[in-house]
Amino acid sequence: MPKIYDKIDLTEKNKTKRKKNTSANNAAKKSRTSKNTKKTAEKKTAASASGSSAKKTDTAKKTRKKDVASPKPATKSRQKKISSDEPLQIISLGGLEEIGKNMTLFICGNDAVIVDCGMAFPDDDLLGVDTVIPDFTYLESIKDKLRGLVVTHGHEDHIGGIPFLLQQFHLPIYATPLTIGLIGSKMEETGMNASSLFNTVHTGDTIHLGCFDIEFIRVNHSIPDSAALAITTPAGVIIHTGDFKIDYTPVFEETADLGRLSEYGENGVLALLCDSTNAENPGNSLSESHVGSSFEALFSRAEGKRVIIATFSSNIQRLQQIIDFAENHGRKVAVSGRSMQNNVEIAQELGYLKFRDGTMIDMDSVNSYAPEDLVIITTGSQGEPMSALSRMAAGEHRQIKITSKDFIIISATPIPGNEKAVTRVINSLLKLGSDVIYESMYEVHASGHACQNEIKLMISLVRPKYFFPVHGEYKHLIANRATAVSMGIPERNVILSEIGKVVEFSHGKAGFSGTVDSGRVLVDGYGIGDVGAAVLRERKRLSSDGLVFVVCGIENGSGEIVSGPEVISRGFVYVRDSEELMNDIRNRTTELLESFRSSRRYRRGEMQELIRAELGRLLYQKTKKSPMIIPVILDI
Repeated sequence: MPKIYDKIDLTEKNKTKRKKNTSANNAAKKSRTSKNTKKTAEKKTAASASGSSAKKTDTAKKTRKKDVASPKPATKSRQKKISSDEPLQIISLGGLEEIGKNMTLFICGNDAVIVDCGMAFPDDDLLGVDTVIPDFTYLESIKDKLRGLVVTHGHEDHIGGIPFLLQQFHLPIYATPLTIGLIGSKMEETGMNASSLFNTVHTGDTIHLGCFDIEFIRVNHSIPDSAALAITTPAGVIIHTGDFKIDYTPVFEETADLGRLSEYGENGVLALLCDSTNAENPGNSLSESHVGSSFEALFSRAEGKRVIIATFSSNIQRLQQIIDFAENHGRKVAVSGRSMQNNVEIAQELGYLKFRDGTMIDMDSVNSYAPEDLVIITTGSQGEPMSALSRMAAGEHRQIKITSKDFIIISATPIPGNEKAVTRVINSLLKLGSDVIYESMYEVHASGHACQNEIKLMISLVRPKYFFPVHGEYKHLIANRATAVSMGIPERNVILSEIGKVVEFSHGKAGFSGTVDSGRVLVDGYGIGDVGAAVLRERKRLSSDGLVFVVCGIENGSGEIVSGPEVISRGFVYVRDSEELMNDIRNRTTELLESFRSSRRYRRGEMQELIRAELGRLLYQKTKKSPMIIPVILDI
């Protein structure tokens, strides 16, 4: 049976909760150098944690760092103290040899922790599928060990599977403020009440989940509040980079906490799980602030025109730069697309997005302003068919009609597989007379993932014994392995795993120790996992060769044909241009029914199967196509 969410109205409750958290989050940001404010934040955090976890003795108690350098990671003496014969297992349930649905499981003794739970977009061959999520089957067998879900940042490929996970497992969630806000928004959309499971953590905090001590370490990415994780276990320290880059000139965040990573490296790191997405790219990734220089030049070029910018809705740094330039040029800003509107609202409430009163206007009022007074920020940078930009390109957007007065900037790089869709949208926008700027023309996008030099710096700081490439296609993992080897890590100490493989660390050594149930689960509407290989084969067949219905009525008892056969074709041939073929189908069906009548065999199942097989041969012989054939025999 498809799983359907229980609809619970959380809107007012979550809005109140977000407003209540806003002032606390802003205060926490401003208090990095204020000891007293930190103590207040620590008390509030501890009180919240104890309230949400009073019923679970192993639920984490969080501790706030007093300064950047302390408390120190496990020293060598402490590592000896906590080391044991209990092996550590790391199992990737997603994110290897693919882009998306990142999910990693850490197991040690009677404790297990999940890091991230993302989704992926369906490939072109997954017809009708909305979302792809990891397979949670193995988690059922260890559900008594699960201590919590730790989330590195708020991108869909790391949080998109959480609503489905929480349908099966009641787990506390630990994440930074913006990430918690985005997860909360997803839960509102699905109608699930999960606010009691949320635990807000700041970079620099350490949480304790069973035998795991997990510190959140600040890194840069294309969304604020991203964190790497230092996971101290009885077997040793594991550093999980999450998605990261090293940006020395971020827009409004602090730079990555390289000093903290170096401290862990000095004291010994067993393994580094490292982002591989940009591992093929030499050099360094472009700084987000550099994109602002391109925007400045493009805003000047767009004088007298309406500016429309398509970007990722989660890239809050990019949104802030766009709003800043709009204000500097005296323009109003409107946002189009549901995810864009949601993320702007959350980021504003939490203090990550700032703008002057009167800057933001509603989409319904954009036509009241002259084109040169407007900036529209929209979804659709990946050419998604139902996105706001795609609807503009097709002339189907309710408020926006593209003209020669539009200056459009696509501020994103196409995700592998989306290139054709993006090109199609660009072509349609150009045909409507607009100017279109995209990445190959100007530096209007900065990746959030580390290139080779940044990965080398991470390795030199952390100095891991084992290197474990994660988050990427197989070619990305191989490229990341080459980078690690070039930094002096022995190739035998580079772990190339697969989804479902168990990587086991014991007595300081790593190896594979079996596999677990894993794979992908297809989500189609409210149906979770009920679209399997057979359904997909039928959908592919329908999409390629179409469908033929043959309907006839026979007299119950005598088997005499009293109506039909009628032939209905959908997606196979155009009936009016194929009368001869339609007559062949009718005649052959009549012959088959008469043969059953003469032999006095009236079993419907046999008749339908014979008609399906014989018509299949006939149609393939005449058309070289194999449509799905559905005989319908009515007893009259």
